[in-house]
Amino acid sequence: MNYKEAWTFLDNLQFFKIKLGLESMNQFLEAVGNPHRGLRFVHVAGTNGKGSVSTTLRTILTRAGYKVGLYTSPHLSCVRERFRIDERFISEEAFAHQAGVIRAVLGERQITYFEFATALALLWFAEEQVDVAILEVGMGGRLDATNVITPLVSVITNVSMDHEQYLGNTLAAVAFEKAGVVKPSVPVVAGLGPDESLTVVEQACRERRAPLFLLGREFDAVRGSEGSWEYRGIDKSHSLAGLHCRLKGAYQIGNAALALAALEMVSDVLPVTGEAIRQGLLSVAWPGRLEYFCLADGNPVECPVETAAGENASLRRYLLDGAHNPAGVESLRDGLVSEFRHDRLILVWGCMADKDVAATLMTIAPLAERIIFTRPESERSATVEQFVAILPEEERAKAMGAATVGEALALAADMAKGGDLICVAGSLYLVGAARNILLGEVAP
Repeated sequence: MNYKEAWTFLDNLQFFKIKLGLESMNQFLEAVGNPHRGLRFVHVAGTNGKGSVSTTLRTILTRAGYKVGLYTSPHLSCVRERFRIDERFISEEAFAHQAGVIRAVLGERQITYFEFATALALLWFAEEQVDVAILEVGMGGRLDATNVITPLVSVITNVSMDHEQYLGNTLAAVAFEKAGVVKPSVPVVAGLGPDESLTVVEQACRERRAPLFLLGREFDAVRGSEGSWEYRGIDKSHSLAGLHCRLKGAYQIGNAALALAALEMVSDVLPVTGEAIRQGLLSVAWPGRLEYFCLADGNPVECPVETAAGENASLRRYLLDGAHNPAGVESLRDGLVSEFRHDRLILVWGCMADKDVAATLMTIAPLAERIIFTRPESERSATVEQFVAILPEEERAKAMGAATVGEALALAADMAKGGDLICVAGSLYLVGAARNILLGEVAP
C-alpha cells in the first residue's frame, strides 16, 4: 500500500464500533512477534492532561539525548500526528510500510481503528529501536489496546466524567477503568483529587503492590514569583526551583509535575539533568490545547503583549482548545478569565452530540460576546439547532450558525477587531479542522 491507501484502509475501520478488550490485540501482536516485549514504556492514563504529560515527557527525554517514541490520540488533521520519534513524525513511507505489514498479517481477521494504530506504533518503535516509548491511553485503561504493555511507570493524571457510555456513569466506575493500567509492583504517579477516584486507585495499587505517588502528597508543584514554580520531588534531591512552562494554562504546572515525578521513577535507567528539564519545559508544544497565536492578513505574527488601540487592523488573535468534557471546559474558562486578555470574546463552538453538551457549552457561553455554532465533519456532531435550544433565552440573541468550519472562521474574523479574541473550542475535531485552515497541518 502507498500512504493514501494505508490511511484510507485505517479510516475505513472507523465504521466498526469501538470494542474495548485486549484479546484480539494480544493475538495480533503475537502474530507479528510481540514487538512490545523488547521495549521500555511509560504509560499515561487519565481523563484530561494525558497529552500534555506525554509530550512533556517526550520533550525532556529528547533533550536529555534519548531516542523517544510518542504515541498519542486523537490527531487534529493528519493521522501521522499520532506517531512520533523525538522531533519527527512518522513518514508517509514508514506509515504505509507498517500498515502493509499489519494488513498482511491480519488476513480476514478484523481489528478496530485504535488497535490498528496502536499496533502500528509498536511495530515502528521496535523497528526504530527507541530507548523508551510513551504511550497515551486512548479510552479508559483496563481494556484499552495500549494496556498490553508492562511499563517502567504508570501515570494517572486525574479522573472526571467522560465517555460514560463506555466507562460508566459514576466517578468510581470511571476510576476503576483508569486504574486498570496499574501493573503489579510498577510505580504509579497520579494527580487525583480527594474523592472516590483516589479511593479506587489506592485500592488497586494495594492489591497489586504498586507504589502510589500522589501530587500534593509525595511530590508537589509550588508557584513562585513571575510565573515560576518549584518542583518538590519525591526524593528531595530531585527538587528544582525557578521552573517555567511554555504551555499555557495554570493547570499545566500540575501536569509538568506529574511528568517530573514519572522521570524520578525511571531515573535509574533514564537519568536526566536539571538543565534538560528546564530547557524541555520551555520548548514543549502541544497544538490545539490552549494554543494562542495571532494572524495578520492570514500570516502568523508575534502577538502583542497588550491589546492596544490603533494596532494592526488586520491582526486577529486566536485561542484553540480541544476541551470537550466539563472538567476540560472549566479549565478553558479559567484560562480565559485569568490568562488571556482581550476586549471581546468571539466563540466558535462545535462538539459531539454524545458529550454533555449543556454542561460544557453553558460553562463558557456567558463569557462570549458572540457565539458562532458550526459542525465539524462527523456524524456524531451536534447540530446548530441543538446548540441554540440549550442556550437560555437571554443568550440566544448573540448566537448564529455557520454551515462549515471555514465559514465560521470567516465570520469570526470579519466581526473581530484587533483587541478581540477568537476562541475555537468544544471538540478536537473542530479544533483540528480550524487549525488546518488557519495554520496548516501539524505534521509536515
